[in-house]
Amino acid sequence: MKDPTRGGVASALHEMAEKSKVGVVLDEQSLPVREEVRAAADLLGIDPLHVANEGKAVIGVRPEAADALVATLREHPLGRMAAIVGTCISDRVGSIVLDTGFGRRLVTELEGEPLPRIC
Repeated sequence: MKDPTRGGVASALHEMAEKSKVGVVLDEQSLPVREEVRAAADLLGIDPLHVANEGKAVIGVRPEAADALVATLREHPLGRMAAIVGTCISDRVGSIVLDTGFGRRLVTELEGEPLPRIC
């Protein structure tokens, strides 16, 4: 489990994938990004996967436990948007691949300083 506050979901997944010696394929359609966030990110030219997500968690679990975990998380008001967003793969260790539905692209590590948190 990882907090995606610094560097966003992309950084959290890169760290998790490297330590677990797996690659990750994300399903863009499954990512719980609100429309207003997606629109603002498009307007500013930033990737929502690189934006700090305070109060969120990225959790890696075995496939057979994923559905039960998501169901449990959704029982709490703060977990209502919990979703299965990706799959671990044995090749491309440490890489995060985003499946857009039209093709695939590598999700890079954040370069430079992350956007500052507004608290």
